[in-house]
This record gives sequence, C-alpha cells and structure tokens, in this order.
Amino acid sequence: MEPPSRLGSSAKSLLPEPETATGPGTIRDHLLNHAELASAALMTRDRVWHWPELICELSRRANALGDLFDPAHPRHVGLLMDNTAEMALSIMSAGLGTQVAVGLNTTRRGAGLAADIMKADCQVVLVSPRYEALLDDLDLPGVRVLGSDSEEWRALLSKASEQVPTAEVDQDALFMLVFTSGTSGDPKAVRLTHAKITGPGLKLNQRFGLTRDDVRYISMPLFHSNALMAGWGMAVVCGAPIALAPRFSASRFLADIRYFEATYTSYVGKPLAYVLATPERPDDDKNPLKIVFGNEASDRDIAEFSRRFNCRVVDGFGSSENAVVISRIEGTPPGALGMPAPDVAVFNPDTNEECPRAIISNGQVTNLDECVGELVNFKGSGEFAGYYNDPEATAVRMRDGMYWSGDLAYRDEEGWAYFAGRSSDWLRVDGENLAAAPIERILSRHPSVKEAAVYALPDPVVGDQLVVSMTLRDVLTPQEWGAFLAQQPDLSTKSWPTQVFILEELPRTATNKIRKRDLQAMGTPQEGVRWVRPARGTTYAAV
Repeated sequence: MEPPSRLGSSAKSLLPEPETATGPGTIRDHLLNHAELASAALMTRDRVWHWPELICELSRRANALGDLFDPAHPRHVGLLMDNTAEMALSIMSAGLGTQVAVGLNTTRRGAGLAADIMKADCQVVLVSPRYEALLDDLDLPGVRVLGSDSEEWRALLSKASEQVPTAEVDQDALFMLVFTSGTSGDPKAVRLTHAKITGPGLKLNQRFGLTRDDVRYISMPLFHSNALMAGWGMAVVCGAPIALAPRFSASRFLADIRYFEATYTSYVGKPLAYVLATPERPDDDKNPLKIVFGNEASDRDIAEFSRRFNCRVVDGFGSSENAVVISRIEGTPPGALGMPAPDVAVFNPDTNEECPRAIISNGQVTNLDECVGELVNFKGSGEFAGYYNDPEATAVRMRDGMYWSGDLAYRDEEGWAYFAGRSSDWLRVDGENLAAAPIERILSRHPSVKEAAVYALPDPVVGDQLVVSMTLRDVLTPQEWGAFLAQQPDLSTKSWPTQVFILEELPRTATNKIRKRDLQAMGTPQEGVRWVRPARGTTYAAV
C-alpha cells in the first residue's frame, strides 16, 4: 500500500486557534475549527480520513451512542481496544461533548476489569474482537456491550445522522476517564477535562515548534494519558495528522515512522530501549523523525536513540494526574529527573515542610533521612481534576491545599530533582504504576505459597523490575508456577514477576511485618532458589 497522502496539509495553516483569553478552548472547538481542511486527520496502514469525512464519522458515532444512553445516568462509554481506528474515532467523538469516553486498560482481567467498568458508570462498552473474551461471564448490570466490528454496531452507525450534534461544552467539562493505580492498589479513574487535553497540546506544540504539517505517530495505548496528552491532543489542537499503530512494536517502529512520514512521537517507560535492542542499520538516521517526547528513559538510551535516529529526545517526569511536572532540560545532571516546575517541591509528609537539600559527598548523598520526601505541588492541584467517583482517593492526593504525588525524591543544592522511590508500595513497571498488595493476594492463591512479598528492584534499563520473595508450604516447580499465573484471570500481564526468590524465611519487624526494605537491599539473595522470566515471556527457569 502506498504511504498516505497529506496533500493540502498547509493550505489553511494560518487558521486561528480557538484559544481564548480565558483558556485553551474545548476539544469540540478545535475539532470543528478544522472541519473544512483538505488535509489528512487520521491515518492507519489501511485507510486515511481527511478532516471533512472525519467530522462526519465523529458525528455519526456521537449520534448513534446518543440513542443508547439512559438520560438518568452519566453518558459514559467504555473503550476496550488497542489503537484501532475505532478507538481513535470513539475518543474524538467524545470530544464533541455528547458523551464521556472511558479508557479501559487492556491488561486488566476478571473482576478487576468489571470493577473499572462499573466504577466509571459505563452504560455502553465498545470492545474489539481481540478482547471480547475478557468480558465473557463478567457481572456488568446495566451495561450494554457492543463489538466494535459487529453487525449490530455497524447497523447503528449506518442509521445515524452525520450532522454535528448540538452540545454546550465548557473547557472544564469532563471529556475522558483514564485509569491509573493509587496508593491502596485499587485503580483510580483520573478525570480528564477538555482543558487538560487542549492546554498541554498547545503548550507542547509551541515548546517543540510543531505545526499542522508535523505528523504525530501514536503507538502508546490511547487508554493512557501519555498518548492522549503528549500525542493525540497535540494533533487535535492544530489540525495535524494522527498516525496510529495498533500496538507498540520495536521491530515495526522505524518502518512506521518512514511510512507515515512522522516527525513526532511520544513514549512512556521502555520503548526507546526496545527499539535500540533491534539490529542497527547504516541508514537508521535517514528518517523524518524530529522530536521524541516521553518519560522514564535512561540517560544512555536518550543519547543513543538521538544519535542513531538523528532526532531530539526530550524526557520528563509526570503522571496521569499531571499535577507534578519535572522537565529534563539542558544541563540536567546524570541520574536526575530534571528541574521541577516552580510550584513543585519535595516536602516531608510528617511536618508539611519542605525538605532540606541533599548533601552530596563523593557522589553519595549523606543526609538521605532528611532530604528525601514526597513530591508535591504546593500551590494546589495543578491540572489534577480529581478522581471520578472516589472522594477518598482524591483526598489522599489533596491534603492541606497541596497535591501529594506519592513519589519520593530529593533535590540537590542547584534544585535538580532525583527519584528516590515510591511511597505506599508503588512500583513503576514498563511505564505503568503497579501496587504490590493486590498482586501479593493473587500470588498467594497458590496452595504451595505460604507468603509472598512483592517489591521493586532497579531495572537494568529504566524503571522497576517486579520481583517476589516467597516462602513455600511444599514443593513448587517453575513450570507449575508459570502455568498457575497464566490461569489467574485478574493478573495483569505487567504484574508477572520478573524474578522469583524462594527463601526459608522473610525478614520481619518487631511487630511481625515483612521488611521489604531489607529484601530490596539484599538484591539477589545469596541463599535460596531463584527463578527468572525472560522479557515478555510466560515461562520461568531456575538459575
């Protein structure tokens, strides 16, 4: 298939943006502002939608869904799909303001997935064929499930009007819910308002000098805030083409960049490392890519990716809540997250006071007990609009007029921030926050497992490795362990331990609590049994 044509992409590049003196405008404003552009709006390997037909498609979806909603309940539609065209169209349709999209994590399983759907008040769930089986036998009272490729959905679309639906939308209105993990381990639905998408979109375009002619390539999942705020929203606010990959693929990455003539992409977690692991070719630097933006890449990978692919990599630190922002700017020291925004500091959660700066001698921090604290936005909530249907979780984040991130850090004398761990047993695995307690409960289901302690060890590339130290009641083989994990319907694919340590006993406090800090300090135990799982594998082997 020939690469998609974007003829006319600059024909109306001087159209005014709908940003006003009071804010960045709504997604609806921006979408309709591009309705007459002749350029491409959405591209996959199979098809290209130009702006006029895209607006018709979005209107048809909004009108079709409108007939399905009970007006007495929130007009929320769950989306359980990869980055398919239907996923992108459904999210854009929500931007017209007639419904709220709910991004459902495709790695969730069983009762956990059902709880997400119900907590988000989904009246309808659109699901792709790939994930339909995940909804089988789930208890979803009052929820209508529609296959995104079903005859039923196609029939509803064929009957729906292409007229833009009427809606009164404020930029602070709810646009989408995106799930993340909270300190208790239960998923939280982050409220994304229209302004939370359009505001960062406008700022990032300006920061990187990107225009309507720059293709944004999106391979990170659209149920995640990175793809939405650091990719999708940037394209929507200026009328630029969005190029979709169904899922991230290291082996297809460069081919896609060339095929779509993409000049920008984003990442979260390890994608740079995965791409760098593919065989290097002499012409890797012959590509249109200009800017790569994301978070959690290592210093080494940033430098090597920039060299190999002849582009600029900009790494930062943030979360779905988007209340604490740290930018890796020029001069960022090795190992540092970057420079915090003016309203971000490191506070002691016990005293509500800013922590003293780190004292560093011969490369070692000598006052960790004093300088390590929690990253906070001390001026308020930033762009955090709260969690949906969860005032208790929102209150945990918003205390004493400040936003508490749950992330631990310290700052040096010049103000650079360094990550120091996660409060409340958080782990950061491949770009996603995970909580230990729910995973421990699942692992402990095996009758041979006496105790299971899940914690993080540093990943050799970036972020954390999820590992578990266990004591056993009787014999358990690595083959049996892998088969058991595969049978757990509510175990996320990212929650499989990378390493398993079988110990005689676990270190404990005086009150009989497991001391995970001792396990982390131990690293790989000298005694006991060790099993390992290859990256993205599902089998374990003793080493």
